[in-house]
Amino acid sequence: MGKVKLAAIATRAPNDIDKEATKKRLETLLEELDDLQNLLYAEDRHALLVVIQGMDASGKDGLIRRVFGRLNPQGVQVASFKEPTPVELSHDFLWRIHAQAPARGRIQVFNRSHYEDILITRVHKMITDDVARERMRAINDFEWLLQEHGNTDILKFYLHTSPEERHKRLEERLTIPSKMWKYNDNDLKEAKFWPEYEKAYEDCFNHCNAVPWIIVPSDQNWYKEYVVAETLRDTLKRLKMKYPGLKK
Repeated sequence: MGKVKLAAIATRAPNDIDKEATKKRLETLLEELDDLQNLLYAEDRHALLVVIQGMDASGKDGLIRRVFGRLNPQGVQVASFKEPTPVELSHDFLWRIHAQAPARGRIQVFNRSHYEDILITRVHKMITDDVARERMRAINDFEWLLQEHGNTDILKFYLHTSPEERHKRLEERLTIPSKMWKYNDNDLKEAKFWPEYEKAYEDCFNHCNAVPWIIVPSDQNWYKEYVVAETLRDTLKRLKMKYPGLKK
């Protein structure tokens, strides 16, 4: 993966992508995912970690509900990593993350993740650039450990949205009753730091890429959901899983 510049990457679907046809393909993908997740659970050999990152109002919650909502809840878990508790702060920064790593046969979704510890902490000067680089090395080692010794496949998605779309979505939280519960006074304050967050993300993409990042154009929810669902489907199919036979 070469040097990433988010400004040079589209936030919308390619012009030649048909919206209605893509929505129909998404429905087929979700049916396939249901079958594949059941197979993953039954075989009990592999694990899948799905990391979802993005700016405020990039649509992380909606994506999880749409793509993972049809799967068997026995085999899918979602963890959200917000401000660390005093107990979590008394350990190394990956302690609370490792505790949520997926078991064999399971899909674990991180709605925000260990990457927050080199993003918000860096933007708000809670850590130095040197500490951020040390944490990046630790993250690379952690992901290697999960892959090599946890039989875990890792998918890392960044939901790439334009500032205009993010502002529109934040404004909807002030006016649309069904979205008001999402409103947080801090969202508008954090919006002032969006350029700094983009720089922090770019540095993260360029130094934590042993597991490659998938940058998903996310101004249109239908396209974002399709890209993520297709990637999940393809990843699970590559595992060449089989149902176990009768237990003796």
